[in-house]
Amino acid sequence: MKRSDEAAFSKENIFGKGEENTGFAQYFIGKSYLNPLTVPGESAVFLANVTFEPGCRNNWHIHHASKGGGQLLICTAGSGWYQEEGKDAVSLEPGMVITIPPEVKHWHGAKSDSWFSHIAVEVPGEDTENEWCGPVTDEAYNQLDFATPASNKS
Repeated sequence: MKRSDEAAFSKENIFGKGEENTGFAQYFIGKSYLNPLTVPGESAVFLANVTFEPGCRNNWHIHHASKGGGQLLICTAGSGWYQEEGKDAVSLEPGMVITIPPEVKHWHGAKSDSWFSHIAVEVPGEDTENEWCGPVTDEAYNQLDFATPASNKS
């Protein structure tokens, strides 16, 4: 559900916006916010609520792993996009779960007119690392609002 008003969005964003994600800002267009839900090292799985302001998206990236690995996105509030390289973008809404296998180049973020949050789950694996690639161009991103995206992905 699209939410352009931050106050209304915040009421639905049950895991909280968190702090501005300055540590990874170089890999985002627009502002994102990070609210860790688990403490690194205290659990085998790291969970964080990631919030994107309208129009914010991360760069193309790949979650590498020799075994296991990948990422899960659990959409919790607002409306966003997910896209794998070479495939149509998927419209994201609360309640959707996206499974991203390792070695798949992809990006995700908010729609141009909506705040968006998802819980990011780093799937445990061996020899895991993220490779950050180039940004999603404004031209490609702005075309998404006029395209007919795939409606489901899991």
